[in-house]
Amino acid sequence: MARIYTAVATASGRDGRAVSSDGRLDVTLTPPGQDGTGTNPEQLFAAGYAACFASAMKMVARGMKLDVSDVSITAEVGLSPLEGGPGYGLDVVLRTEFPDSISAEQGQQLLEATHQVCPYSNATRGNIPVELVAE
Repeated sequence: MARIYTAVATASGRDGRAVSSDGRLDVTLTPPGQDGTGTNPEQLFAAGYAACFASAMKMVARGMKLDVSDVSITAEVGLSPLEGGPGYGLDVVLRTEFPDSISAEQGQQLLEATHQVCPYSNATRGNIPVELVAE
């Protein structure tokens, strides 16, 4: 399969800096839960997942003839110690606010279909828990 895009970024750690190869992203990093002026990898992951899921949803919604122009996606990325061992793991809750024009049934179908095509969902499937919530 031909790759259509490659993102390249370099980081110096959770308390340093992350920069993309094209210079469009240049952020100070601060560990989660600590004082500081920077962001952290979990926030960056949450922003990326929310944006990717919203984009995938627009594509899926077109096929279902649904208007999702007023839909918003909030990704909550949790960081927790791994059970019974060293290290940490992630979990995600994707909260989607649907307008009244989309029924609960349509919203659930749209969430599940989007979860099947979103690149972030495909990358995390089977690796971390991802909960889909329609609000």
